[in-house]
Parts: sequence; C-alpha cells; structure tokens
Amino acid sequence: FACLAWSHSETQLLYVAEKSRPKPQPPCPWDVPGAAWPAAEDEDEEGKQFVYHEDWGEALSTRSVPVLCILDLQNLSLSVLEGVPEHLSPGQALWSPDDRGVVFVGWWHKPFRLGLNACSNRRSGIFYLDLASGCCELLSAEKGSVCSPRLSPDGQRLLYLEGAVGGPHRQCLRLCMVSWASRAPGTAVPPSQHSAPLAAFAGLYTEALPLRCWAADSQRAVLGTPQRSRTQLWSPTRVLSPGSSDGCWELLTLQWDLLVATCSAPHHPPSLVVAVLPPAGHELPLGWVPVEDTPTVPGVTWKTLTIQPPCSRQGLNAQDTQAFEALLLSPSDGTPPHPLVVCPHGECGDSGDTLAVLVAAQVMPMLAPGGPHAVFDARWRPSMAALCQLGFAVLLVNYRGSLGFGQASISSLLSRVGEQDVADTQLAVEQALHREPLDPHHLALLAGSHGAFIALHLLTREPERYQACALRSPVSNLPALLGTSDIPDWRYTSLGLPYSFERVPCAEEVATMLLRSPISQAAQVQTPVLLCVGARDRRVSPTQALELYRVLRARGVPARLLWYPEGGHALAGVETEADVFKNCAHWFLQHLGQ
Repeated sequence: FACLAWSHSETQLLYVAEKSRPKPQPPCPWDVPGAAWPAAEDEDEEGKQFVYHEDWGEALSTRSVPVLCILDLQNLSLSVLEGVPEHLSPGQALWSPDDRGVVFVGWWHKPFRLGLNACSNRRSGIFYLDLASGCCELLSAEKGSVCSPRLSPDGQRLLYLEGAVGGPHRQCLRLCMVSWASRAPGTAVPPSQHSAPLAAFAGLYTEALPLRCWAADSQRAVLGTPQRSRTQLWSPTRVLSPGSSDGCWELLTLQWDLLVATCSAPHHPPSLVVAVLPPAGHELPLGWVPVEDTPTVPGVTWKTLTIQPPCSRQGLNAQDTQAFEALLLSPSDGTPPHPLVVCPHGECGDSGDTLAVLVAAQVMPMLAPGGPHAVFDARWRPSMAALCQLGFAVLLVNYRGSLGFGQASISSLLSRVGEQDVADTQLAVEQALHREPLDPHHLALLAGSHGAFIALHLLTREPERYQACALRSPVSNLPALLGTSDIPDWRYTSLGLPYSFERVPCAEEVATMLLRSPISQAAQVQTPVLLCVGARDRRVSPTQALELYRVLRARGVPARLLWYPEGGHALAGVETEADVFKNCAHWFLQHLGQ
C-alpha cells in the first residue's frame, strides 16, 4: 500500500496510513464499589473491544483499513481524503499532473480479505479521485489485478502492470498505459501466453515497476524482469543488460536518463553500476560504468543446466515436453565428487537464502509467498555461496510452473501440484548426477514453503536416497490449510478446482487434497529432518511442521523442530536468519558425514 509523493508544487505530501480505531477503556484502577471511568464518548463502541478485524495476511497483519492522507505544508494542515469507495482499500497513490486529484490502486476487500503479499491475482483497479468534486473514476479494466501506477515526466501517460484475477498467485503480467488526456487504457506489452524458446522474450513477471522507470522523453520505460533463470533490464523494444556473466540485473532508479542499477551472480555480490540512456533507437550497446564494484567470491563456480523431460507417451502437449532449467553452484576447491544439496524453490526471490539480510550492500526483496510460482534467478545468494565454501554443490531447480518461462508454463502446474513439480525436481537431480562430478551417495534437501512440500514428496518416494533434509515453513497437509492460511483460494486452484468466496469443500475434494499431501505418506520417510518455523506465519501455519514432527518422532526418524516466536513465513531478520542457516549447515555436516 505504501506511498510518499510530493505534489508538483512541492507544497503537499501524499501518503497512506492505517485508519485508527478507538482504543479500549483501561480497567478501573480504584477498588471502590461503583467507581468507574467516565462513560465513553461514543456509546456505539461499547462492547466492541474484542470484535475481530480482518487484515491483509502474511507480512501485512497490521494493515486492515488503509486511508489516503495529505499533509499541507503551506496551511500546516493534515487531512484524510474522502471519496474513496467503501469497498476499496487504497494505496500506491500519486498526484495527477495538475495536482487537482490523486491516482491510486484500490483493492476490493468484500466479502473478505485474502492474503495480498506476493499475490498478483487480487481484484484491484487504477482509480482517479478528483479532490474538488470527490468523484472517483476507474481508469483500468473492470475486473483486473493491477499495481505500480507510474506517471510519465510530461504527465501525458500513466503506466501500470495488470494481470488476471484468480488463478496462479503469481503470473505473467501486461504492461498497460492510459492516455491522461482521454483516460483511455491500452496494452503496451501483452502477456506471453506460450512457452518461451531460449532466445525469445518470455513475458513480464516483476512484482512492481521501479518508482522512477520513465525516460526523460516520456516515450520509453525501463524495468527488470525474470527471463528464464536470469533477471534482465528491459525496455519495450530491447534488452538493456549486457550478456555478461552476471545473472541478475535490477534497476534502482532512472533519473534524467541516468540508469542506476545493481548486477550480481551466484559467485558475485551486487555491484552498483550506472549508464546514460541514449536517444530512442540507439540504446545498444549501453556503456555501463561501475560505481561500487565488488570482487567475486573465491571457491564458487556456477552454470545453468537445461533439463529436458522425456517423450514417454503419445498425445503429449507442448508443456509435457517443455525444457526447464536448474542452476548448479559448485565448489571450485576440494576434490570431486561433491555432496549435493537440492533446492526446489517455494518462496519468491529469497528461497533458501537465509543470509541475504546479513549483507549490508544487498539489494534483494525479502518476500514470503506460499506457492510454486516463483523463480531461482542467477543472483547472489550468500547462504548458497556459504554452502559451496563448506564443500557442498547446490542445485537450484526451476521446475515447470516457475516464473520467467511463459504463462503456459505457469498454467501447466495447475491440477498437477505434487506430481509435475516433484517429477521435475527428481529429473533435475538425476540429470545433474549424470552430467556433473557429484556424489550420488551424499544428497540433501533444503527448501521452504512449497519447495518443502516437494522435498517431502521426494523423501516419501525415495526413502533411502537423501541423507539429510532441512525445511522452512513446510507445507505438509493441504486440507488443514483451508482454515489457517491467508490464501485458502490457492488450495483449490493448485488442484484445478474452482474457487469462490463462499466455497466449502466437499468430502471428495478434502480427500483429493489429503492424497496430494506428503503427510499421508509420512510413514515412508527415513531421512533425518530439520524443521524451522515462525510462530507468526500467516501463510503456512507452523502447526503443519508440528504435526509432521510428531509423526516422525513417533516412528523413530531423527527430527528436530526450531520454533521462532516472532518469525513469519520468510523467517526474516538478522538473528533469525543467522540461526536458521547455522542450524541447517550443521544438520548437513552432521548427517552427510562431512
């Protein structure tokens, strides 16, 4: 929801705040019969102290009713804007070109709120609120999911991202543009509906546009987006990041045609670079200049593996044989074959990255979605480099359904969760062991959220293959999440079932969910399992891990549960992340005999 925008006159500041509620009366301090605090000014608030108030879920538990506010520095006044429809929660606001109104994103919150963090499929719209008349006008599609409105420097065009409502929690997006004069929306870049060949543009998957993404000519914009297993800087006409060894480019800002970005790779912490954006039609090659360069980390090498599913039956569609990718990080020191840590992703951006926040210069989103639609791009991940320096090779698997490979790849996983993603991870491990100098007798699993769901399936299918497993915020019991997760819609969508707000599962659907759940086959697990959970996780209840822990202990399987009282789904924070990594690394060293 956050925004902080100066008016063009620089006399007013627009921001978003949480609407305050009346505070409950404190208990009477006097032990005198009949003594009490004075009566509440608003009698309607009596008896409402314990009324439940919805919030927006994981990482947004303190956000319920956002309001738009204006601080007027000339009149020294503060006001809450009226005119926002009651069924909307406003945010991401900016001033109109003439300062006579504001543009904002409004999220529908009726009949109830679903988790919003890392979910680009919630119904929302771009609205214009006229400050004089109080009239509120919808500028985007009637039923879409939008974010990141960005006004061009000349005030003539409004750019934003738009996706479909419902379906996958992350998806391929459209880049849309509104002509301010006519208020007519249009699509600047449509989504990529098909699987993307290696050299083709695979679509837009960024979670937000940079705050400053427009060129000075108001004709071009620049943004970063995953393209297969790399994140590239892109303009609607061409790729702007060079084809170097760096696998992740992120735009920080674009001002006066000066591009400021970071670039990193699995063996190279982020470097700060700048370039001048030439006139239209002359963008390549850009002359990137390092401002703050960082050396590569010794002892780490990496490569991208292309994994090709076998053609094993007749009547296959294109998605059944679509190639996917995995990133292999290997120690450059030591004697091969190396023990291998396998990481199927689950959380977006920081999957398996428990040390990212410890690096002061790191520019990395700490997101916490639950679900498979994410991607391991070839960025710097401190924890993965640390595992390499401990002597482990690391395999980061972008199974079919990952971002960056086309919308068709994302959709191919729906109804196949627990099957296609598990088989793809299994195939990636087999092909990596066949191609690379890796030790097939020393394998471990490291994953979080949906990645942990995949890892548990692997443990039940091949009980003797893996010698150790460390999981964060694991999904193990799908039907149990229906009443505990902030995204209950995903439990239906992932299995190809329709969802509506009034949905109540029937017995057959609950049975289907349970059959796809690793907990139903937990008796097959023999591998020592470390579980790390946050007590405040709103996306995947920590009781999922607790149930699994009890089953494993009852069957004599070595298991350890780490319970972080203040942790959420991402287990973020310096102390928490350091402790999680330390325990995971020690677990692998202990059980792999290193």
